[in-house]
Amino acid sequence: MASELLLSLRLGALLAEPVPREVADALLSVQVTEGVGRPGGFQLSFATGKRSLLFRELLPRGALDPPARTQIVLTVRGRTTVLMDGVVTRHEIAPSAEPGQARLTLTGEDVSRMMDIVDFSGVKYPCLPPEGRVAAICSKYPMYGLVPAIVPSVFMVPPNPLKEVPSHQGTDLAYVKQLAAQAGYQFFVAPGPLLGVNVAHWEPPNKLGLPQEPLLVNCDTATNVESLSFSFDGFSATRYVVLVQNPDTKFPVPVPVPDITPLSPPMGRRRPLPLKISPIHGLAKLSPAQAAGVALARAADSFEVISGQGSLDVLRYGQPLRSRRPVGVHGAGEAYDGTYYVKSVTHSIKRGAYTQQFALTRNAFLPL
Repeated sequence: MASELLLSLRLGALLAEPVPREVADALLSVQVTEGVGRPGGFQLSFATGKRSLLFRELLPRGALDPPARTQIVLTVRGRTTVLMDGVVTRHEIAPSAEPGQARLTLTGEDVSRMMDIVDFSGVKYPCLPPEGRVAAICSKYPMYGLVPAIVPSVFMVPPNPLKEVPSHQGTDLAYVKQLAAQAGYQFFVAPGPLLGVNVAHWEPPNKLGLPQEPLLVNCDTATNVESLSFSFDGFSATRYVVLVQNPDTKFPVPVPVPDITPLSPPMGRRRPLPLKISPIHGLAKLSPAQAAGVALARAADSFEVISGQGSLDVLRYGQPLRSRRPVGVHGAGEAYDGTYYVKSVTHSIKRGAYTQQFALTRNAFLPL
C-alpha cells in the first residue's frame, strides 16, 4: 500500500516547502473537505512532545502561525493530485503527561481566505464589466498563484458610466461572490493542476463535465464503495415564478421560471413533480438580465431533491473522488442508477488508509 499511496506535506510562511522528516513522521492524520457553497478546508493532526521539532523550533519562531501556507499533495497509483493549497487559520495544542500522546492540530482553509481580510469598500470600477472586475481583483494575489477562470455572463452588462459607476462592497471575496450571485454563478478556488497554482473559478455550475469513474454498489467483486444510500425529498421540489407587473392593469402576472437550462440539464428520464409554487423576491433592484440569471439559478437548485451519501476506499476506487463534477452510479436499482453531481467530499487520510465521505445530488429518476 505504501507504494500505491504517497502523501507530501509542504509548509511555509508564504512559499511552502517540504517539511522535515521528523515533522512528516509525526503526522497522524489529514482531513480535507471540498464542496459546493463553501471554501475548501483542511485539518492536520501531529503527535508531538516537549522535545519534538514542532515544539522546540517551529512553534516558538511562529513558523506555523496563521496564515502559514500549506500544501497537501497526493500520489495514488502514480497519479499526482494537489489536494489542498491553503493557509493555516488556527492551531491547537493538547499537552499530555503520557509520552507521545500530546497533539498539535493545524486547521485552515484554501487560499480564498486571504481574499477576505481587507475591506475595499468604495473602490470604483468605471466602465468595467463584472468579468473585468473579478479579473482585476484576482490579479492582486500573484503570491498565491491565483489564476482567474472566468466565463462571461449573458445576464450581466457593462454599466453606463453616465448613469452609474460601480463601487466595491466589502472584502474581495465578499464582492466577487456578490457578483457571482447576481449572475446566477458560483465562485470558488481549486488547487492545481500544478503545485503552487490555484484556479479562481467564476462560472455557472457545470454539471456537464466529463464523468468520473462510476460508483459501483451491489456489484459483487466489482463493488468499489463501502456504503451508499439515497433519499428523495418530494416536497422540496419548487416551481418558482417571477411576478411581472402588467403596465395597463398594474396587476402582477406570475411567469414560471424554467428549471431545465443548458447549465442544469436533466440527469434522468423522470422529473419529480413540483409540489410547491413560490415567487422569487428581491429582484426589484436588479436589471432584467440580472434578475433572469438569479431566477434561473434558483429554479435549477430547487429540483436537486434526490441525494446520496456514501463512503469509499480510494485505493479500491482507484483515484480520489472530486466535488463539483458528475459521476455515474450503477447497481442501485433502475430508479436511482445514472449520473449524479458530487456536491461535497471529505478526504480522511491516515497511515495505510485513505477513505472518503461524499454527498451526491440529482434532479431526476431513471438513467438517461
